[in-house]
Amino acid sequence: MHLMLDTIPNVPPLTRILDLRFNHIREINSDHLQKLRHLNTLLLNNNHIRIITHGSLQGLDNLRFLYLYKNEIQNIQKNSFQGLRSLEQLYLHFNKLGHLDADTLGELPKLERLFLQNNRITRIQPLTFSLLPSLTRLRLDSNPLICDCELMWLADLLRKYAVKSSAHAAATCEQPIHLQGKSVSSLSADQFKCEIPRILSEPRDADITLGNTVYFTCRAEGYPKPHIVWLHNTNEIDLSYDGRLNLLHDGTLMIQDTRESDKGVYQCAAKNIAGEVRTQEAVLRYFGSRTKPVFIIHPQNTEVLLGGSLTLECGVFGDPKPVITWTAANGDPIPSSERFTVTNSGELFIQNVKISDHGLYRCHASNDEGSIEASALIIVQDKQKFTVTPSDQTVTEGSDTEFPCAAQGHPTPVISWTKAGEELPNDGRHNVLSSGTLRVLRVGLRDSSEYQCHATSSLGVSSVTVKLRVRPQDDVRVGDEFVKISLQEAIRGVNASITSTQQHLFSTLPKMPGDLLALTRYPRDPQAVSDAKAAEIMERTLELIEEHVREGLAEDIDSQSFHYIDLVSPQYISMIANVSGCSAHRSTPNCSDMCFHQHYRTHDGSCNNLQHPMWGASNTAFLRLLKPAYQNGLNLPRGLGLTEESGELPLPLPRLVSTTMIGTETITPDEQFTHMLMQWGQFLDHDLDQTVPALGMSRFSDNAPCSQVCSNDPPCFPIMIPENDPRVSSGPCMFFARSSPVCGSGVTSLLLNSLYSREQMNLLTSYLDASNVYGSTEQEAQDLRDLSNQRGLLRRGSVVSSSGKYLLPYASGPPTECMRDENESSVPCFLAGDYRANEQLGLTAMHTLWFREHNRIADQLLKLNPHWSGDRIYHEARKLVGAQMQHITYTHWLPKILGEAGMSMLGKYNGYNPNLHGGIFNAFATAAFRFGHTLINPILYRLNETFQPIPQGHLPLHKAFFSPFRLLQEGGIDPILRGLYGVPGKMRVPTELLNTELTEKLFSAVHSVALDLAAINIQRGRDHGIPPYNDYRVFCNLTSAQEFDDLKEEIKNQEIREILRSLYGTPKNVDLFPALMVEDLVPGTRVGPTLMCLLVNQFKLIRNGDRHVLPFSVLCFGNFISSILHSRFKKFADSGWPFHTVTGY
Repeated sequence: MHLMLDTIPNVPPLTRILDLRFNHIREINSDHLQKLRHLNTLLLNNNHIRIITHGSLQGLDNLRFLYLYKNEIQNIQKNSFQGLRSLEQLYLHFNKLGHLDADTLGELPKLERLFLQNNRITRIQPLTFSLLPSLTRLRLDSNPLICDCELMWLADLLRKYAVKSSAHAAATCEQPIHLQGKSVSSLSADQFKCEIPRILSEPRDADITLGNTVYFTCRAEGYPKPHIVWLHNTNEIDLSYDGRLNLLHDGTLMIQDTRESDKGVYQCAAKNIAGEVRTQEAVLRYFGSRTKPVFIIHPQNTEVLLGGSLTLECGVFGDPKPVITWTAANGDPIPSSERFTVTNSGELFIQNVKISDHGLYRCHASNDEGSIEASALIIVQDKQKFTVTPSDQTVTEGSDTEFPCAAQGHPTPVISWTKAGEELPNDGRHNVLSSGTLRVLRVGLRDSSEYQCHATSSLGVSSVTVKLRVRPQDDVRVGDEFVKISLQEAIRGVNASITSTQQHLFSTLPKMPGDLLALTRYPRDPQAVSDAKAAEIMERTLELIEEHVREGLAEDIDSQSFHYIDLVSPQYISMIANVSGCSAHRSTPNCSDMCFHQHYRTHDGSCNNLQHPMWGASNTAFLRLLKPAYQNGLNLPRGLGLTEESGELPLPLPRLVSTTMIGTETITPDEQFTHMLMQWGQFLDHDLDQTVPALGMSRFSDNAPCSQVCSNDPPCFPIMIPENDPRVSSGPCMFFARSSPVCGSGVTSLLLNSLYSREQMNLLTSYLDASNVYGSTEQEAQDLRDLSNQRGLLRRGSVVSSSGKYLLPYASGPPTECMRDENESSVPCFLAGDYRANEQLGLTAMHTLWFREHNRIADQLLKLNPHWSGDRIYHEARKLVGAQMQHITYTHWLPKILGEAGMSMLGKYNGYNPNLHGGIFNAFATAAFRFGHTLINPILYRLNETFQPIPQGHLPLHKAFFSPFRLLQEGGIDPILRGLYGVPGKMRVPTELLNTELTEKLFSAVHSVALDLAAINIQRGRDHGIPPYNDYRVFCNLTSAQEFDDLKEEIKNQEIREILRSLYGTPKNVDLFPALMVEDLVPGTRVGPTLMCLLVNQFKLIRNGDRHVLPFSVLCFGNFISSILHSRFKKFADSGWPFHTVTGY
């Protein structure tokens, strides 16, 4: 670019992008281009090229993008673009082209975008764009087009593009003056002043002697001037095939030296853009020659509606003239009825067609020289009609009902049913019988609706609508009287808890460790808050109704032997759902803008799967590998309330499991990998999942803070401290609150007339899409963007004085967890795509690195494409960043975690599978992927350029929590990155799991008790109803352990097995998280066999179920920045920088 070149220079054969813009090149030299077999993009715009010659682009088989705009091109020779079968975009605007011929462009099967605006094009021949099947964007505007009849074909083409939502085209008229400025596609046929051809003279029969010359006359007029073609025995004559046949200037057909094969019927056709007309037929015969019959027109199979009319043609030539008769298939003559007529020319005409006319008919032609016959099938169709029509019904709740519906027609119609225009519920109660009858079993109040019976055949669809009204049962259920008071109490309690929680969390008051944990996970998205609040209110209402009922009963009811539907009438269930907001479903997103969705992701993950737009979207439920294991089978945490008196072994306290087998002060360095192995895992996890927590951190019953009470009173679910634990002196329990439920799960599933176990919501998109950089909602993305210009950048914050590089911007307003100790700093938290970015400095460094990477790519894209809008630059850069993260994860990180064995299980990528739900499994988010906690070093190392400690020294991990001020005051992110790269990671040893910085000092603050990450992980698994370890062993094709010694193949250390025995008593009780952590590592990996199985299942799902996964990304932006896709897990620095000077850009 800007090299003052006059010709195309020699470049290396492996060149993929050739940028020759803004030079003085006058012609395209094919000699220098033919060897560039790998060329992907050729930029020749802003030069002085005047002509594109045939063959000048030959050999560029892989060329996808060709930029030729702003040259002086006046002529494009025939088939100049021949061979460019991979070309997708061709830019020829702002040149001097005057016309386009049918062979100007030729065949370009993959061309999607063609820009021809701002040329001097006046005329475009028909079929110019006929060999461009993939064309979706055509620009012809700002050309002096003459919109006469010869351009009417273009108007038809542009209207076809307008119908296709994925195609766009533009063209305007210059002449004639009354059409100036009008869109070509808006013009009607009348405005083009076209005239359909008119026949002036017609051919006549001719009887001649063999060898003579014969003339068949045909003259026609019209506008444009008609084109004359001749047909012989209904086949168009190819005049170039036989020199004896000539078309004279006035349309006359001359046949010289006539032969036997010339005999037959001749017809003239006059065609122009406005239409076609044909003359009468003329027969050529020879004196004294006799021929047996020959078919000129064969009868054709014909479809006809009942009561309509039809004509079966049968054209025959012969001498003497053949006699034509018709028979039915069985040889019987045509009925002698006024409905059947055989015309003089041999056609069979049938009117007022009946079903009995359906069948095969034969045309017989005979003369003295012989006979022939041909057949055709008449297919009589009768539009579908209802023979049994359903009627409106009013039925009593709980009863069964049927809606009979039947139809007849020819062909026989198929009966189907819908409810309110949607598919019938797949609940086993709505069934369509073979007779077409709709049967609804155990009718509920929610079944009240309109239902449609559809009769469908090849002739269309006929529908009839009926209404089903459901009367509530007369009996009043025991909980009905408590609905109003319980609903009011639930709304009051949940609102009070949420309000006090928000006021406390987002205030400047000192924060407890539980507050810090809650702040990092508290949802800011209004949709997530609304959904979670609705579910909490409805669940709490039903729980309160149960409590009121229990208080009024002489004997306690067994919570596992009844359903809430037995306590509350369905109409009240619906009312509770409506008032709480739980019945409001998230609307299905509009995915029709394929120009965007085909190339870019939405920020919330919707429209990735076009058949199921909400699969993988943010604020949707986690998936399940196994059926959840709630204590009551519905919603109570696993193990809650179990005592030895119940006959089952109670589960050990999570804190006891942590102190007994998980916490460690001993650290074994990883001899193979650095601490970045852990850090990439945490950064990756924050791209994939975040559970929506309880919105309130105080009891719904009395608003008492969960951090101060130790009762299992929603939403509080405290972690109890064992009697001999040193922490017991600070209180009997540790803060913990349950995750919010998903509306339609747990007790709230009653609004679906069924029971589904409690599910939790993923706040993030489940795809590996860099949502931790850009956010998981449109609003988050907008907050992160720099919209002050059109550069497509992310917002930038302060500059690090020592490096001159930008940090992340500050978050405005809450959260304030980074200012919890004003003795250290009042620096607020940074704003990133994930709110947990400030959790610890290693994670903050990664967020900073990738925000800088986006801006670096955006700057490069702007330099290469100065005409791109800010939105285009932003989305293209975002796509590249996502591709980098996918590449690093699947090519460099997972092989280190899973080893050869795991990568073999993962398998190669074979393309996108739209039938896979690319969501996150609950067990993955809650247990399996938390294995990364065992890789965390207790020290965050900070190194200078010579890999020595910086003056401020290294940081104990608990000093790195929520400390953004250290990046401003202590050297930025570079020392932290060097520490991650330059220091060995922590080896996962079964007897050395989570370091005590995580189990004893998590989010520690002055005068407060720190949290225990291991205990939290175990408690969260029970909160989510995660089945025990043994169940996942079976899922992963391992043996079901009956005794602890059955685990010896996967947990070889007998001491660990004895600890498990002392804690759990039976293998069937062992929690998933601790068991996964103590499994022996599969050689060459950092995971045990069960954990490997779970990770492989998850990463295969989000890869194969993602329409925008890495290989698609590579295809989309070609090889523009191909070096990015060769990023190495150990190297995020600029290409070519030595390891010892690694920095965060």
